[in-house]
Amino acid sequence: MTDKRLTLYELNNLVREVIECEMPNEYWVEAELSECRESRGHCYLELIEKDEQSATPIAKASAKCWASKWMLIRPYFERTTGQRLHAGMKVLLKVYAQFHEAYGFSWIVTDIDPTYTLGDMARKRQEIIRQLKEEGVFDLQKSLELPVFCQRIAVISSETAAGYGDFCNQLADNPYGFLFRTHLFPAIMQGESVEQSIIAALNRINDTYDDFDCVVIIRGGGATSDMSGFDTLALAENVANFPLPIITGIGHDRDESILDMVSHTRVKTPTAAAALLIDHLKAVLDMLNDSQERLTRCAQQKITTLNAQLSTLSEAIPRLFSIVRTRQEARLDALYQRLLLRIQQKAVSHQADISNLSQRMLTSLERRLTLERHRLEMMEEKVRVLDPTLLLKRGYSITFFKGKAVKDPLQLKKGDEIETRIEKGTIKSIIQ
Repeated sequence: MTDKRLTLYELNNLVREVIECEMPNEYWVEAELSECRESRGHCYLELIEKDEQSATPIAKASAKCWASKWMLIRPYFERTTGQRLHAGMKVLLKVYAQFHEAYGFSWIVTDIDPTYTLGDMARKRQEIIRQLKEEGVFDLQKSLELPVFCQRIAVISSETAAGYGDFCNQLADNPYGFLFRTHLFPAIMQGESVEQSIIAALNRINDTYDDFDCVVIIRGGGATSDMSGFDTLALAENVANFPLPIITGIGHDRDESILDMVSHTRVKTPTAAAALLIDHLKAVLDMLNDSQERLTRCAQQKITTLNAQLSTLSEAIPRLFSIVRTRQEARLDALYQRLLLRIQQKAVSHQADISNLSQRMLTSLERRLTLERHRLEMMEEKVRVLDPTLLLKRGYSITFFKGKAVKDPLQLKKGDEIETRIEKGTIKSIIQ
């Protein structure tokens, strides 16, 4: 056989003709999306099938949905499922085979069955819910209580989201003048990075959770069809185990996300989350006002009762005082009489002792006086014997110098005047 050479274009054209002849029909195919992107109105998909046991890819293919079909398929799919097509989603596609000489082989998508995706999504959601319940964390947030004065709010939201602005404005402009302090922890609230971004924000809040009373996760202004990021196990576990109550208001009505299910409280919108916090503080204010009124009434009733009791006592006091005074006077009289009687009894019983003591004291005094009289007589005799006048009568004299008796002549000097006393007078002399 003689070899016939073909150009690449001729070979690819032959392949295209074979495919068009041998595979003219459309096929429904189950696959998982590993990539999904739009360009110029067309949608480009990368399909994959994994082994159920090892999750290893066993088949891959590219698919395209031209803009004429995509503009019809996309809105219907998103309305039905509530989500956009994204990587990791399982889909049921209606396709036909196409081989282009320049671009190669691809499957052309003509329809997507949203009910198949809904079933797979529901299965995944139920699996996540089952796992959370087995771990015992599904209802953990429900056991927490909002603090009585819940005013320090950690907010997880996109910084530019309209819902975040609405939330802050409603808190600031509340009709009761309540003061709230909000702190934004920015996060991506749509797309494939939602899970990691919100978990990172929760971790930052957890580092200073004592500074906050609760966490609010809000999302406003994003596509309502882009909710897949809120239905993940990792995010649900982080929210369920968080130590502060978490309020979600991620702005969708169709179905509760798993994030909504495990949170402390779920509301529909960011403004509803703000209204919840305002209403909570208003309920506390009402409770305080009611308690104040009840305390005031109780105090007034107590004062009235005490005033009545005081009035009754004031009327009874004079009568009671008279009775008490009469009783006390009688008691004092009785005590006085008893005291007099006891004094008289004591005086009589000690009269003999007093008489004996008196007699003994007189005897002692007389003896003492006799002794002292004799001692005085002896001293008088001694004084009489020592009287200098007796010596003078015997012929002796006494010489005085400056009023003192001279005992040593050396103490005198020439010119000193001395005085000599004798029995009949005094002689004055001058020392020569």
